Amino acid sequence: MPLDLTTTNVLLGIMAAVSLLEALAVIALVGAGVVFYRRLLRAIAGIEERQIAPTVARVNTILDDVKGVTSVVKQAADGADAGVRRGLAWLLRQLRRRAA
Repeated sequence: MPLDLTTTNVLLGIMAAVSLLEALAVIALVGAGVVFYRRLLRAIAGIEERQIAPTVARVNTILDDVKGVTSVVKQAADGADAGVRRGLAWLLRQLRRRAA
């Protein structure tokens, strides 16, 4: 009885065709992923350019103003502290003179 491999060969051919279609699908998915990734990077760069960069510039300006105000307040506080210390020293000298 001779062996008939026709059915086996047909099934192997179908499996080869399906494998080829799967490989093409994977290649198409990878290509679509690359295209999506590039578009996403362009969109993020555009958002950064249109929205984030001006916001950062405004925040930096505000921080520079805050830095200036802080230095003025610090100088005023140092001056007030020195004045209070001088006043207290004068008061203590007056109290010691009267007590002596």
